[in-house]
Amino acid sequence: MSANQFLLDQRLDIRDIWNISRTDTEISVVLSQAAKNRIIKSRDYVEKIVTSDRIVYGINTGFGALSSKKIDRRDLEQLQSNLIRSHCTGVGNPFSERISRAILLVRTFCLAQGFSGICSNAVDLLIDFLNHKIHPVIPEKGSVGASGDLAPLAHMALALIGEGDVVFNNKTINSSYAIHHINRTPLKLGAKDGLALINGTSVMSAIGALCIYEAALLAKMADIVAMLTLEGVKGSIKAFHPLITGLKPHPGQVAVVQNLNKILPDSEIMRSHHDCNKVQDPYSLRCIPQVHGAARQTLQHAWDVISTEINSVTDNPLIFSNEDLILSGGNFHGQSIALAMDYLAMGLSELGSISERRIEKMMNPSFSDLPAFLTKNAGLNSGLMIAHVTSAALASENKGLCHPASIDSIPTSTDKEDHVSMGVTSARKLQEVISNVKHILAIETLCAYQALQFQHPLKSSAALENVILLLSKHIAPIDSDRPFFRDINKIVSLFEEQEIIAAAERITGVLN
Repeated sequence: MSANQFLLDQRLDIRDIWNISRTDTEISVVLSQAAKNRIIKSRDYVEKIVTSDRIVYGINTGFGALSSKKIDRRDLEQLQSNLIRSHCTGVGNPFSERISRAILLVRTFCLAQGFSGICSNAVDLLIDFLNHKIHPVIPEKGSVGASGDLAPLAHMALALIGEGDVVFNNKTINSSYAIHHINRTPLKLGAKDGLALINGTSVMSAIGALCIYEAALLAKMADIVAMLTLEGVKGSIKAFHPLITGLKPHPGQVAVVQNLNKILPDSEIMRSHHDCNKVQDPYSLRCIPQVHGAARQTLQHAWDVISTEINSVTDNPLIFSNEDLILSGGNFHGQSIALAMDYLAMGLSELGSISERRIEKMMNPSFSDLPAFLTKNAGLNSGLMIAHVTSAALASENKGLCHPASIDSIPTSTDKEDHVSMGVTSARKLQEVISNVKHILAIETLCAYQALQFQHPLKSSAALENVILLLSKHIAPIDSDRPFFRDINKIVSLFEEQEIIAAAERITGVLN
């Protein structure tokens, strides 16, 4: 097995999804022999049912509210094709190519576990799409998250049968052209194939996995940036003493305290105000372990839920060939994901909320003892006044986005599907919260970087000085007003490439 190959076999990790979903990845996906054997065994069982003319839902019946309709054997291919075409009702902007890749990977892994009865050609073509970077165009709206992500997965399946659109070589084209370009032929659907492709939680799981990975990076970033701010306003590190957290040892809080004391164990700036008359810092500084730690608890819960989901079989009906059984159930229902995504959105929103408060403290000379809005010539210059306003706008928007989609349900399919999860909606809202928090933290980074200019020649800790050095290569100190959106976007880019975290970790070692 090559170092650039990923063997699709027993278990999928959130990190695997993050790495393989990158559009510039050099990792190719390979199906293990054990997975191939499972797929063939399950498919043979389906074929045996077809030839026996036994009536089984999803194989030779209609779907959903039409499940009582028996379909003649000669019409089974038409049945599956009609299913895909009729379910392609998605609207809105398409998911990014990265999300499309993640969806392909998660759905492939689900089918490769051998409980879906799908033909091996379908799984092979899914893998070809990944390895040749053929990305189905999948509209982001249309799933209610029960009976699976039917509409978006139908658009994925439409691409497999040569009737959908894909992005290939940076062009949007009909999928049949891309399939023929790689010397394959569009998929011909047999019994159960269409249903197996679209019945499951693969869209919400894929988005959730990408969000969770990025949220874990945000949690580290928040700890680093908060310490930049603490130094910029000459705050105290005493509140981060392990003895305090020892009396309230929530795992998230413990992890944050360990990080903070690695990032800022000591500094010239800290020593310079050791005997100042400030008694206690505001909560946005003093309670960083408690707030950041609580956000990490939501992250850990979401990580556990999504890790289980991406390794689950969410199809229906399920093929238990060893037991000579086909069972219909509800593994396609996305309630656990929807709740976890809403919960994580709330936790991350709090990272943004407390960050906005720290930004305000840097703007306010009555607290910070720094020039108003961190500009040398206030009045002529507005400084970072409106950068703070932007952070406030984003933090406020997150409050609305945190209204949980998971508490909503709307009956569909003549009330057969009478309780739904809204899991994709939860995941899409989480994406927006993450984007907002990312930009809030970027604004805090810019403000803290400027605040530290006023502490020269005093130096911070080795880890923070490494971060400051990185920032100085991309961000000039603010001597007069300029369009600050460019600085904010550059810092977001440094975060997304994990350069800021790497700069700190070169000194601290791997942070929690």
